[in-house]
Amino acid sequence: MIDYEKYRKSLKHLELQFENYQRLEDRQHLTELDREAISESVIQRFETCYDTLWKHLKRYLIEDLGLPEVPNSPKPLFRMAKENDLLRSPIELWLRYADARTSTAHDYSGEKAKDCLALMGNFVDDAIDLYQTLTGQTWE
Repeated sequence: MIDYEKYRKSLKHLELQFENYQRLEDRQHLTELDREAISESVIQRFETCYDTLWKHLKRYLIEDLGLPEVPNSPKPLFRMAKENDLLRSPIELWLRYADARTSTAHDYSGEKAKDCLALMGNFVDDAIDLYQTLTGQTWE
């Protein structure tokens, strides 16, 4: 049986920090450095959640679905998950998440960061949906 606690925890942290990020405009007292730190934290939490998500997905495909040949990298894994009706969103969106994860590695500034942050609402929703699909539990 797969323990999904790390996935749940990383997703919950991302969800909460993304909500914090979405409220930045309402908090004019924050300095530019504070705003940047919150944005960077969202990206770091995305990276952690993304990495945890695809590794749990891989285990699910192997252990729960019993698939014999499961890839060891995210993009082909997402394609396999889509073929097995585990992902509701279009595969192109999941591939964009993979590209965002790759592009932000060690660089949280400029256009790459903006592009990643623009995907966050969709990613959080899709990660929650996948969590519910894999675990059979309702997101809290």
